[in-house]
Amino acid sequence: MWAAVHTRYGPPEVVEVREVDRPRAGVGELLVRVHAATVNRTDCGYRAARPFILRLSSGLARPKATILGNELAGVVEAVGPEVVAFQPGDEIFGYNEGPFGAHAEYVAVRADGPLARIPAGVSFEQAAAATEGAHYALSFIRRIPVWEGKRVLVIGASGAIGSAAVQLLKCRGAQVTAVCGPDGVDRMPGLGADRVIDHTTRDFTRDFTRDGARDEARYDAVLDAVGASSWRRCRRLLRPGGVYASGEPGRFGQNLLLAALTPLARGRRVMFPFPSIDQQMVEHLGDLLAAGKFQPLLDRQYPLEEIVDAYRYVESGRKLGNVVISIRS
Repeated sequence: MWAAVHTRYGPPEVVEVREVDRPRAGVGELLVRVHAATVNRTDCGYRAARPFILRLSSGLARPKATILGNELAGVVEAVGPEVVAFQPGDEIFGYNEGPFGAHAEYVAVRADGPLARIPAGVSFEQAAAATEGAHYALSFIRRIPVWEGKRVLVIGASGAIGSAAVQLLKCRGAQVTAVCGPDGVDRMPGLGADRVIDHTTRDFTRDFTRDGARDEARYDAVLDAVGASSWRRCRRLLRPGGVYASGEPGRFGQNLLLAALTPLARGRRVMFPFPSIDQQMVEHLGDLLAAGKFQPLLDRQYPLEEIVDAYRYVESGRKLGNVVISIRS
């Protein structure tokens, strides 16, 4: 089969598309014929081993997983022993961080892992992009039980995590202000954002005018989906008891420390939601896809043989939502 392989850490050019042996479905596994995958920042991080601490799990000197790709959508080709939940021919989607392997024509995945059937009417491309950003967003959203009527600021709203967060927060009844660059401004209302701020023309951390009147914008929560701001800059945007959450540890890991210390003051606080995903979460995302309440924001689409260009584009910082890899065996 054809696969995108990297045997050393480095820039996009370390990835090479070549023929490798097709995997087999072992005990409790599915062999999936991949139709679509994505290139996302997790793939980029593991490919480049950045931050360096990733090497503790990915391999100190060279990568253990030579075929990346953590999001996938495809058709079950074969099932291994002890698998009863899926059958050959099932169309499935899911997330496979750690083992990876979706940047290939075939991948073997655990049948009890974060997988679900693709709902009718949902394309492979949409399904493939439905888990990485969404599970980061849900890891934050599920930490706060009541969102109805809450005011939330999403920074980096045009990225994979941010665009998922806008939609998932709207599903919970929140009032969402989306912060993004000019290329994403026109896309935000379609995702449900109540207000959009172009960060290149307006400083979202300061009071601004709206319809000629002073707007004292105060939020119950700020979700920094791309680590573009900081607790120091965003603290004044929060109402008493408000929450700041970032998708990045911050400089010198400050968000991890602040998440431990700020709750002690019983006021505004920092939350660092460690992401987790399981089969139940993927099934939930499938239900939202089926109901039309969540539609992954798709940007560019590349064939497998052009995956190096996909990596370059993702790392350019210009992508909106998700970059899809089309794989046809």
